[in-house]
Amino acid sequence: MEITRRRLLSALSAAGLMTVVPTGWAGAADAAADSARLLANTVEVFAGSAESNARPETAAKRAAIDKAARANLKSMDAAGPGELFAGLVLGTDEGRLNTAYKQLYEIALATRAPGAAPDLYGDEVVQRRVIDGLAWLHERYYGDQSKGYYGNWFYWEIGLSQFISKTLVLLADAVKAYRPDLLRTYVASMDAYLRNGTDGDVNLDSRFHTGANLADITTNRLLQGALLIADGGGAPDGEARIRKALTDQLTVFATIDPYALDHGVTDGYYADGSFIQHASVAYTGSYGKGLLTRVVQTLKILDGTGFAHGGELVPTVVGWVRNGFAPLIFEGWMMEIVKGRAVSRPDTGYTDVAIVVEAVVDLASLADDTAGADAGALKSYVKHIRATSRAALDPSSFVSPVSITRYADITGDASVPAEDLNPASRTVAFNSMDRTVHRRPGYAFALARSSSRISKYEYMSGENLMPWFQGDGAYYLYLSGQDQTQAYGVDYFTAVSPYALSGVTAPVEERRTVPELYGKPYYDNPGHPLNFTSSSESQNRYVYFPCGTGPHSGGAVLGAYGAAAMVQSDDVPYRDKQKGILPDDFVVYRNATSTKSWFLFDDEIVVLAADVGDAAGRAVTTTVDSRTAAPDDLTTVTGALRDGRPWTGPGTGDLHWLRYANTTRGTSLGYVFLDTPRVRVSLDEVTRSRRVVRTSNPDTAVTRRVLGVTVDHAAGAEPACLAYALVPNAAAAALRSYTRHDGPLTVHANTPRLQAVTHKGLGLTAANTFTPGRHETAGLRVEGPASVLVRRGRRHGDPTTVAVADPTTQRDTVSVLLHGRPLSRVAADPQVRVTRVPGGTRLDVDTRHAYGRSFTVTLRQGLSSGSGPASPA
Repeated sequence: MEITRRRLLSALSAAGLMTVVPTGWAGAADAAADSARLLANTVEVFAGSAESNARPETAAKRAAIDKAARANLKSMDAAGPGELFAGLVLGTDEGRLNTAYKQLYEIALATRAPGAAPDLYGDEVVQRRVIDGLAWLHERYYGDQSKGYYGNWFYWEIGLSQFISKTLVLLADAVKAYRPDLLRTYVASMDAYLRNGTDGDVNLDSRFHTGANLADITTNRLLQGALLIADGGGAPDGEARIRKALTDQLTVFATIDPYALDHGVTDGYYADGSFIQHASVAYTGSYGKGLLTRVVQTLKILDGTGFAHGGELVPTVVGWVRNGFAPLIFEGWMMEIVKGRAVSRPDTGYTDVAIVVEAVVDLASLADDTAGADAGALKSYVKHIRATSRAALDPSSFVSPVSITRYADITGDASVPAEDLNPASRTVAFNSMDRTVHRRPGYAFALARSSSRISKYEYMSGENLMPWFQGDGAYYLYLSGQDQTQAYGVDYFTAVSPYALSGVTAPVEERRTVPELYGKPYYDNPGHPLNFTSSSESQNRYVYFPCGTGPHSGGAVLGAYGAAAMVQSDDVPYRDKQKGILPDDFVVYRNATSTKSWFLFDDEIVVLAADVGDAAGRAVTTTVDSRTAAPDDLTTVTGALRDGRPWTGPGTGDLHWLRYANTTRGTSLGYVFLDTPRVRVSLDEVTRSRRVVRTSNPDTAVTRRVLGVTVDHAAGAEPACLAYALVPNAAAAALRSYTRHDGPLTVHANTPRLQAVTHKGLGLTAANTFTPGRHETAGLRVEGPASVLVRRGRRHGDPTTVAVADPTTQRDTVSVLLHGRPLSRVAADPQVRVTRVPGGTRLDVDTRHAYGRSFTVTLRQGLSSGSGPASPA
C-alpha cells in the first residue's frame, strides 16, 4: 500500500500532526522509561544483543568490531605529542576530524557488543579513554565554533554529530559517572554547528535540511533528546527535542507534490517512485538508499517507546521499496542511472544493494506487526535478491548484528519463496527524475534523461570528474547472468570515453574537468554577484549539477511496454554565459543537437534519432553502444551488410545488422540498423587509472576491451537521422529476420517533429510528438507534443488499449484521434474523455499537474458511446 502525500497529510491534519507523534506530553517517569528503551534499542541496533551475538552468523561481524577497536587503541597508544591517533593530523581537514570521531566510536562499540571482544566488553578503563578522547577533541578542535566549520558543511552538521551522538549513547552511563558535564557540552556544540538551521535546530526551509540529510540530522537529535532525559533533570528539554525531531523527520515520509511543495522542497520520494536529492538529481541509489536506511533505523530505535506510533509509517516505506527500489535492482545490482556522482566510486552496485537488503530485512520485521504491510513479500524479495545476484551478498557488511540474524532466519526458512516484488516484465517511467527502466526476463534497460527540471549529471568534491553526457540519453543494458562489475560500475566509466557513453550524441571536442579548469574541486569567486563558494547555490546550479534548458523529457507506459523521448539541450551554464550572467573566466560548453525516442518492446529497444548534428558546425558522434569486457574474454563481432554480404568487424560499413558475443561470459547483444548511416565498429584494449574519474580513487590501473558501435557525423554536415534496434541475447538467425520485408518493425516517421514505430507482432504502435500542431502517423492524429502508445486487438472484438502522457509536464490537455471505426470506452482513468467523431474516436486527456504520468483507456467496438464514468474492466 502506498500512502500518497495528500493522503498522509490529510490524515495527519484530520487528527492533528500528532497522529504519529502523540499529542500528550509524557510524565517524568514515562519519559525516563521511554528514553531508556530508545537508548537500549539504539545500542542493540549497532552493537547487537547477547542473543544475536551468540549466533555463528554474526561471527564475522563480531570479528570486524574487535579488529577495528584494537587497531584504533593501538593507534592511540602510538600517538605522538599533539595527536589523539598516530599520524592523524587535525586542524585543517574536516574529513580527518570525522575519522577521529569514527575511531572513538569503533572503540566504544566494542565495549558494548556482547561477544565481540570479551576483554574489552564493559571495560571501564577503555570507555574512559574514549570519553577522554571526546573531551580532548572538543577542547582542541570542536568546541571553538569560530575555528570550526571549515570545508564541507556536511561533516559539521551531520557526519561528526552522527559519531558523537552514537558514541555518547553507547557510553551513556559511563559519561554520566565520569564526565557528567560532557553530554550537555557536546549537545550545545552540535546545536551551534547547525548553521543552516535556526537557533540551533532544523530549518525546514533550508536547502541543506531536506531528504536524506534531514533524516540524518533529526535522527541525531532524537538520540540527543533521549540522552538528555536519561541524564536527569532534562526531561522537558529532551522530550521537546525528540518531539521536534520526529515532527521534522515526518516530512520525509510525505510524497512530493511538485505543484504544492512544502517549504519549497523538491527532495524526496515522488508518486511514480522517483527519488530526488540536491533539488534536481536522480538519486535513489545513493541518497535515497541512505534515507531508506536511516528511517528504518529510526523506526527500530523507536520500537516499543511511546514517543511515536512508527508502525503507521511502515506501509509508506514498503511502497518505496516496491516502486522505488525494486525496479532499479537487477540481479542484485543497483543501476547506474540513479547514483549521481557515486558512479565514480569503487564500491559496486552489489554493495549498494546489500545496504538496501539490510533495510528490507529490518522493514520485514517491523511489517510483521503492521496492518497493510506485506512482510511475507519483503522476505521473499530478500531471498529473490540472494538467489539472482551474481555476487554473493555478505551480511557481515550489515550495520547491525541483529539484522544479520534476521537475514539468516529469512534465507534459511524453506517456507519463504524467492520472489521479486515486481513482475519479470515491467516498464517504469520515473518521469519525475527523468529516468526509464524496462525489464524483461534476460535483460534490463536503464535510460538516463535530463531536462529543465532534472540535472544532466552530478559532479562534486572531485567525484565523477567527466560526467558531461550522463543525462543526455545514456543507457545501460544489463544482460542476465553476467557479473555486472565486468560490464559497468566504476571500470565502465574509467575505460569508456566520456564522449562515447552508450546512447550519447556528443560534439567532437576535448573538455576539461573542474579541477583542471580551476585548480580546485570547485569554482571559487565569492566576490562575484553570484557568490561562487564551495557550497553556494550558484556552485550547485552551474558546477555541481546543472539542469538542461529544454522541458521535453518523458514518456508513456502501457502495461509492460513503454516509450520515452528527449530533446537534447544545452545546459543552464551555457545559456547563462551567453546572457552575460556568468564571470568571464567561467568555462562553459555547448551541446550537440538531437531529438530522440526509445520504444520499449519485448525483444527489442528501438531507438530513433533526428536532428543529429551541431548548430556550431562541429563534428559529432552518436554512440549506438559501448560495452566492456575483460581483456582475456573471448569476444566476437559478426554481421551483415545491406547488400547481404557477411561482415566481420572491427571496421566501418553499411551494416544491416551486427552481433556482439562474449563467449566467456555467455552473453550476446544484437543491433539492427533500420535506417542508419555507415557504422564504425571498434574493439580496443584500454588501460586507465580509476583516478581519471575520481581524484580520491586508488591509483588502480583498469584494463578493459571496449566495443564501440558509433555513427560519425562530419563537421558542417546536415543534421542526420538514425533508426536502430537493440536486441538483447539475440542469435544471428533472429537478427536476420529483422531485415526481411515482413519483419516485425516498421518505422513510420523519424523527424524532429514526430517519431513513430509499429511492432507488428505485438499490434503495438508507439509515437512521440515534439512540436505544436497536428501530427498524423499510423492511424493516429496527435495534437501537440505527447507520448502515445496504442495496442490494437488482433481479432474483431478484441480491445484496443491506449496510453497517453505529456513529456513536457506543461500541457493541460492532450488530444489523440484514433482513425477507423468508432470505439467505445470499456475502462479508463477518470482524466480520459472518449468521444466518437466522424472518422474515428477522439481521446481528450487531462494532463494538467500530472507531472508526466501516463493515463490509459481501454476501448472496444460495438458498445454504446459516452464519456461518463468508466465501466468496470
